[in-house]
Amino acid sequence: MIKVVIVDDHDLVRMGIHRLLTDLKQIEVIGEAQNGEDAVNLMRNLDPDVILMDAEMPGIGGLEATRRMIRYNPDVKIIILSAHAEDPLPSKFLEAGVRGYLTKGASTDEMSVAIRKVNSGQVYIAPEIAQKIALKSLNNKAENPFDQLSDREMQVMLMITKGVKVPEISDTLCLSPKTVNSYRYRLFEKLNIDGDVELTHMALRYGLIENH
Repeated sequence: MIKVVIVDDHDLVRMGIHRLLTDLKQIEVIGEAQNGEDAVNLMRNLDPDVILMDAEMPGIGGLEATRRMIRYNPDVKIIILSAHAEDPLPSKFLEAGVRGYLTKGASTDEMSVAIRKVNSGQVYIAPEIAQKIALKSLNNKAENPFDQLSDREMQVMLMITKGVKVPEISDTLCLSPKTVNSYRYRLFEKLNIDGDVELTHMALRYGLIENH
């Protein structure tokens, strides 16, 4: 059996994925988590074969959770489930060490193929995402301004666009408020913008966050 942990902050999404996976042979869901911190703890305690994890969650989020899991166990097999197919988010996760990247529109068959391939040591990227990454590498003119952000700047950016304040970002990422603000101002400078509101509008425009 392939032991799977599901990580998503929406109860209905977790329940839906759990139900889909229950119908598949040789796949067993052994745990669920609703945020990155719980996911890291579950990974340590349950030793799953594959972790299916949402890219965007409250708290440390998917990217930081990925980094912490891989730091603890470099062989951990993580598949990201995301509403966003637009780069640079998929590339950031792949660079961080995830083994798979699916969109939330993935069929049960595709999810099954991804889990089995990743469990066997291969990498699985949803075709539409792989195509966008390939096209971007061929066409430098279509460069996304967010590509130039470091992993940490990307984390801070995603938290700011969710309305998380500097003190909370500081506590969550174990950084001083001064350091968080340094990252903020650095990414403002790189993106040539003036503040959090403009940052949120820009992230929406490039498909990095959802418009709730």
